[in-house]
Amino acid sequence: MNTLQRLPRNLWVLAATLSLVMTAIPLMVLISGLLGSELASNPALATLPLACAVIGTAIVTIPAALLVRAKGRRFAGFTGIACVGGGALSGLLATELNSFTCLLLGAVLIGGAMAFFQQFRFAAIESLSNPADAGPAVSVIMLSGIVSALIGPELGAWGRYWPGFAQYSGSFILLLIIVGLAALVFNGFHNPLLQKTDEPDGGRPLGQVIRQPVFIIALASAAIGYAVMSFLMTSTPISMHSHHGHSLLDAKWVIQSHLLAMFLPSLFSGFLLQKFGVLRLMLAGGALYIGVLIVALSGQALLHYWWALVLLGIGWNFLFLAGTTLLSKSHSNAERFKVQAVNDFSVFSLQALASLSAGWVLVQYGWSTQVWLSLLPVGVLLMLALWMFFRRDPL
Repeated sequence: MNTLQRLPRNLWVLAATLSLVMTAIPLMVLISGLLGSELASNPALATLPLACAVIGTAIVTIPAALLVRAKGRRFAGFTGIACVGGGALSGLLATELNSFTCLLLGAVLIGGAMAFFQQFRFAAIESLSNPADAGPAVSVIMLSGIVSALIGPELGAWGRYWPGFAQYSGSFILLLIIVGLAALVFNGFHNPLLQKTDEPDGGRPLGQVIRQPVFIIALASAAIGYAVMSFLMTSTPISMHSHHGHSLLDAKWVIQSHLLAMFLPSLFSGFLLQKFGVLRLMLAGGALYIGVLIVALSGQALLHYWWALVLLGIGWNFLFLAGTTLLSKSHSNAERFKVQAVNDFSVFSLQALASLSAGWVLVQYGWSTQVWLSLLPVGVLLMLALWMFFRRDPL
């Protein structure tokens, strides 16, 4: 409790804002594939909107970091909120005009906004007076996803059929209201003040920073964790609903459970990190991913999907928390913007590739092949973590 009490007000404003704006992602996870299958000319393009959201995140990561550096985290945060609003409006036009192009544009805008919101975890760390609180602080930021995981899919269900509107138009109208509330909450955020250092502007050369083992393992943990999670999650509603006959309510329950599993462990994962260390948490995340593959290959019943997606969510939480915490140890204040930009660009580019290929792999080869393909990156991650662990690096 002492740790939580000394966390700054900025952190709670960031967490509250994220709990609202991040509802856009679970909403898109649930309905974008279903809308895409109706609006696209080719069923194989059904997951393209969600892939475009991830692509939007990837291409905006570097501009977002540059904007943070030039205008501050407060200005960049409001820019992200505006992007979500634009994405919700474009999604509304997609449903009303029966336009796949508008759906893709809305997905890109929402994805681009996520690049700004990913910066919130760094803003949280910068707002701390005690660097040792980084793990719990990032956990609080991730914990905010519980609210969005609960609300997002419900927006899809509540807004599916509104009299006088096209299917799912109400979902995007509700999202617009949520975005307005988020802007009011974020108004309470103030740019953190950082201590000045004697380093030259920009610190060490970027190549020197990214060659460090601590940076490499941090990037691998976040990038592989995100890519495998996205590769399987993107296809799940389509595999369940369109290929194996499960209802939309069943698909919503599985996605909601997955999203809760992504964020609910943040109640304790930050303290697990403090107690057992980053590498042990990373190894636990990799082991959970192996469990995902075993369960998913065991069948396509509702509980197979549910257990696989729940384990996938918990594993992602451990891996992303470990990667984010390690990244903060790889750079100084002067180096933070360029290192964070390279990290996030790499993470979300790989995630975009995973999302973009997910629908094609599912349509061409089926769910089981998609699960088997996930084994290689998970194995690479476990080998890297074990290598670092037996080197006994003080991480």
